[in-house]
Amino acid sequence: MAPSISLSSLLALLALAFFSLSASALPHPRTASSPATLKLAVRINSYGTRNIVAADRARIQARQTGSSSSISVTNDVMLYTADIGVGNPPTYYTVLVDTGSSNTWIGANKAYEKTATSHDTGGIFCVAYGSGNVIGEEYTDTVTLNSDLVIDNQSIGIAFEYSGMNGLNGILGLGPVDLTLGTVSNTYQVATVTDNLYKQGTIGSEVLGVFFAPASSSDSSGELTFGGYNASKITGDVSYVPITSTSPASGYWGIDQSISYGSTLILDETAGIVDTGTTLIYIASDAFNKYQSATGGTLDEATDLLKISSDQYDQLSSLYFTIGGVTYELTPNAQIWPRSLNSAIGGTTDGIYLIVSSTGSSSGSGDDFTNGYCFLERFYSVFDTANSQLGFATTQYTYATTN
Repeated sequence: MAPSISLSSLLALLALAFFSLSASALPHPRTASSPATLKLAVRINSYGTRNIVAADRARIQARQTGSSSSISVTNDVMLYTADIGVGNPPTYYTVLVDTGSSNTWIGANKAYEKTATSHDTGGIFCVAYGSGNVIGEEYTDTVTLNSDLVIDNQSIGIAFEYSGMNGLNGILGLGPVDLTLGTVSNTYQVATVTDNLYKQGTIGSEVLGVFFAPASSSDSSGELTFGGYNASKITGDVSYVPITSTSPASGYWGIDQSISYGSTLILDETAGIVDTGTTLIYIASDAFNKYQSATGGTLDEATDLLKISSDQYDQLSSLYFTIGGVTYELTPNAQIWPRSLNSAIGGTTDGIYLIVSSTGSSSGSGDDFTNGYCFLERFYSVFDTANSQLGFATTQYTYATTN
């Protein structure tokens, strides 16, 4: 479940002499009224979807066994990133936006620039990822998300050992705070950026709104709204559901849902998670077998995805996700990879590839699905820490046919 300190690394690192820098953040204006939005950038990587499926699946299986909170981001085709400032004056770093982990850290591929607000806490942070650990020193510093979102004394890891960040400088952790338990040597847990924005009075509620658009649409950017959600991005009401009580999904942004293909139930109500750090949609292997049989898809060796013909696409039914008594329709067009981006996943130009894959384990694990980016690009999501719930709403892209 929660990531843990690597004992061997910690013992070696604790032999180092720690030092402290006295610091005080320069004052900056704050408001705690309306929500504030951080624009995201999207990048498309070309690593081949066999790696995407393997990476996503490793992330899921690591959660199920409790061995990590996330995995390397380098194999993702779609990456949503934010540029955040650290220090005063700030130096900007490009970080992955990840609701599946909670530590914020920098230092990959770009050195940390210390300023008067930098303070070494004397702690060592170590977060276990599927492809290796990130290890470094824990500092507190001023973190600037934008001019309206400035955080004093944010705990932030400064990595000196990491693997596979592919040009990214770190991770902006937006998961539940309990995922930070045991990740820093001299503290019980560390407050997330959302926690501190609320505690410092910058936002009026501990709520995060997340908006993505399909990669094939004209609006390829995304946004995070801290302190609420952007009502202009939704086309209906936000419907909320409590965080699941089923472990291990309960330790993340986990919910209970059932899934039907057309009128056929393929996954009984069970627990899983919602995750911006996962590209595709994953369902338990028994549900996936039913989905494959119903669609007629065949496993494509080049992409590791189900491939269907044009005739099969014409016969494709919608997937229905029932969450908290509300049903969300994933249309046939939403179930396929954007055909304009087939080359980015190693597919053929005219191929039709389904974005639903198998978790690799049967249902009943307590983590039987992951609603990743391909779900979130069709529905606005609201991550409500204060009330331990998630919300979803339709957008102008819910029924888009751009794929």
